[in-house]
Parts: sequence; structure tokens; C-alpha cells
Amino acid sequence: MTEILRVRGNRPARGKILQAAEVIRKGGLVAFPTETVYGLGASAFNPGAIRRIFEVKGRPRDNPLIVHVADPDRVETLASSFPARAKALACAFWPGPLTIVLKKRDSVPPEATGWGPTVAVRMPAHAVALSLIESAGVPLVAPSANLSGRPSPVIAGHVEEDLAGLIEMILDGGRTTIGMESTVVDFSGRVPRILRPGAVTAEDMEAVIGDAVVPGVDETGPAVPKSPGTKYRHYAPQAKLVLFAPENYREEISGFLAGHRMKNRKIAVIAFKKRHIYRDCLNIYAGCEPLAVAGRLFQIFRSLDALKVDLILAEPYLKEGGLAGMVKDRLLKAAGGKAGLRDEGLIF
Repeated sequence: MTEILRVRGNRPARGKILQAAEVIRKGGLVAFPTETVYGLGASAFNPGAIRRIFEVKGRPRDNPLIVHVADPDRVETLASSFPARAKALACAFWPGPLTIVLKKRDSVPPEATGWGPTVAVRMPAHAVALSLIESAGVPLVAPSANLSGRPSPVIAGHVEEDLAGLIEMILDGGRTTIGMESTVVDFSGRVPRILRPGAVTAEDMEAVIGDAVVPGVDETGPAVPKSPGTKYRHYAPQAKLVLFAPENYREEISGFLAGHRMKNRKIAVIAFKKRHIYRDCLNIYAGCEPLAVAGRLFQIFRSLDALKVDLILAEPYLKEGGLAGMVKDRLLKAAGGKAGLRDEGLIF
């Protein structure tokens, strides 16, 4: 049975946090809120507990975890080096939604890093998360607290939907403020690289370190992923999600719907630019500004799952630059890396 404890506000109840920390120390799993999404926490130095995270989530073993710390000084116990530019970013954006990939120490269990040579570290900006890490006395690995591939949880109820009965405890700290996972920047190579877009943008980082931050994975490097969210389908609703290119997307969507209205299938359309009504389907307006969309998108996916929608069509997200990259990345991952109806095998 999973125990759910309500821990709201900037000063979470000390007794409940200590109770959760004891679960961690005994090798158990605790879901807790961060400013991005809910994480599924275990001691970063307990290989058995880490393996159980992968089992509970159904997560591929080579998909690395992010280690969460409550003090930047803890990085030295996890990483064999902490370059000056990476430290500058930690000073500027920690606590906050930025994960830094560094070369790892041998003391970090390989289970936490996908058996790769690097470790991903961040310091979350949430009172409950920081208090739990401090009380547990160890850094915590904490992937999103959902079944692998599902939309990330932004409220405790989402965690309960996926993991009730599978983990020891859920700390209910209310809705997360950002709603999408952290930016991941890799400092283990020659140049800093953004492996996953998030709320801290390339422009934000470049303003601090004075150097360019390159987007994308280094294809010449090792095949082992250095960050979650780079290899597998993620953030996906149960229904198939199809994205559309900017050209003639309304005509394409309308044409598709016109050909399938009489097939007794439930179809939803998600719009981002403005409210637009398509006939005989469920119309969802997700907003336009990146942070607004980020706060709603995973909730929308889960709501459509609850309605047992058969297919989700998404208008293109037309915003450019900065935070827009975070939204586009999550949409593309949720759609399995493909856009458009061609070769989708949609038979209705």
C-alpha cells in the first residue's frame, strides 16, 4: 500500500519529511514534488533501490537517472571534475530547472548512470524536495514519477494513477510550477551541449558563461545516453499523437476529420496558436506562451487518456526560440519523433 502525505507550503511539516526520509534510508521509494515534475526518489548510493526504480517504472536500464542534491558542494562527491563554466551555471541557476552532466566518480553506482561514464546532477527549487534530500542525508536519484513513456506527473494524483501500490510513499506538494522536465546541459565533452531543452535556455546559459552552448547529442561520442529524454519515446498519451507541419495544417486536419467522421472513433485536436473549432471532434486549446503550454500539456494528455480518446491530432507549435524549444521537444518525443499523417498506418 502506498502512503500519501500532504506537504504543502514553503515550510513542509518536519515530521512528514522525516518519515519520508526514513523510507529512503531503508531502501524504499518516495515520490516527491519539484518545480518541474514529480520525481521518484531513492538513495543515489543504493544500487538495489535504484534497480527497483527501473522495475517499477518499466524503464530501460540504459536510460540514465538525474541525481538531485540539496547543496552544490555535494557535486564534488558525485563528479570527478566540476569545470569552471559548469560551476558558473550552477551558481546562476541552482536551485532551479537545470541539470548538468559531468564525468562521474566511481562511487556513483552504474545503475544510476545507465552504465555510462557520466552523471547528471541538479539542485531542485522546491522546499519539499530540498528538505527531503537534506533529511535523507544522501543525494537522491529521481526520474519522473510515472510509468516509463507516460506523460510526466504534475500533480500527486498523476503519480497515484501510475504507481499506487508499487511504491512506499507519495508526498503531495500540490501542482508543480513549470510542468516540464529540466534543461540538461552536458559538460563532459569539449563544448557544452544541450541534451534536453527546458526552462533554462541556451541564451540564458550563454549570457552567464560567454560561450556558445551547442544543441543536440554529440554523434561522435559514446552510444550510451548521458541524459534521460534523448533515446526513447517519452511523455506520450495512450492514444496515438500525430503532429502537423506548419504548411496547410488546418486544411490537412479538416480533410482528415471529414474522411473519418462516420467511423465512431473519438478524435481530439490540440491547438496552440488560437482557439479553432474543428467539427465532430474534441477541441482543446493548450495556450500559446511556452510556460503556459508547459504547465498544461501533460495534464491535457492525461485528461484525454481518461476520456479514452482514440487519436490526438496536434496543430504545429509555431512559437520560435527560447522556451519554445522545450515545448516542441516534448511534443516530438510524445509523437515518437515523427510529424504528419504519412506512413502512420491510421486505419479507422
